[in-house]
Amino acid sequence: MSTLTSVLATLVALEHFYIFYLETLATQSKTTGRIFNMSQEELAKPSVDKLFKNQGVYNGLIAVCLLYGLYISKATELVALFLIFVVAVALYGALTTDKKILLTQGGLAILALFGLLF
Repeated sequence: MSTLTSVLATLVALEHFYIFYLETLATQSKTTGRIFNMSQEELAKPSVDKLFKNQGVYNGLIAVCLLYGLYISKATELVALFLIFVVAVALYGALTTDKKILLTQGGLAILALFGLLF
């Protein structure tokens, strides 16, 4: 795996740790509201809070698995699998929510996958 691909995949992991932080630890912050385009009233709803925290855990686990594949097991297949997961979720988000998600959430993962393939 090239250095550039490792850097890009690491940035994907860091991005997902940030999403984990927003959704799990800073669920009702102004920054979370701005990033997810939600009002403070929406974020304060117990059902939204629980959903965000659950999603945040998934994002944190994606980050951990990417870093594990990159630096501990050095398993290219594992890194590729989790990058594909990120792109698939970004594609789903682009189709169901906002087209920008494909680039904002999936852009780095797409670049890292190209780095793995070529």
